[in-house]
Amino acid sequence: MDEKTNVMRLLDQKKIKYNHYSYIDTPATNGVEVAELLGQDERRVFKTLVTVGKSKANYVFVIPVAEELNLKSAAKAVGEKSIEMLKSKDLLPLTGYIHGGCSPIGMKKRFTTVLDSTALDFENIIFSAGKIGYQVEMSPKDLEKILPLSFAALT
Repeated sequence: MDEKTNVMRLLDQKKIKYNHYSYIDTPATNGVEVAELLGQDERRVFKTLVTVGKSKANYVFVIPVAEELNLKSAAKAVGEKSIEMLKSKDLLPLTGYIHGGCSPIGMKKRFTTVLDSTALDFENIIFSAGKIGYQVEMSPKDLEKILPLSFAALT
C-alpha cells in the first residue's frame, strides 16, 4: 500500500519529515489495536477528536489512543465553559474525514488544535494520515510548523 494520503501530500509540500505506516483495517480496529498492529507503544500513538464548545465553536484534541479526553480539562485548554464530542454524523461534513480516519492535518477548515502534553515526552508521535489504515509518524514540534497548536494535559 504505497498510496499517498492528502496528509502525506501536505507534509511533502511543506518539506516536513515523516514516516508512514499502513495496516489492513478490520471492523474492530481501535487505536490501541492499531498501536499493536504497528508494533508501537500505545502512549506514542494518538487519536484525533473533534468537539464542539458551548460557544458552538469546534475544537480538535489529539490524545493518546488508550486515553479518554477529559472534557473539563479540554474546555479549560480552549477557554470554553464546556465542550462535548462532535456527533459522528457531523464529522465528515465538518472536517472532510470519516470516523477512524480523522487527522489533525488537512481538515476542511482550521480549528483550534490542542495536543496532549504527553506528546512532548516522545521524539515522534503517530496519528492518522487521514484515511483508515494509514498513519504518519512525526515530531510534535514539526506538527506545530503545519498547524497552529498548543499543548495541555487533556486526559
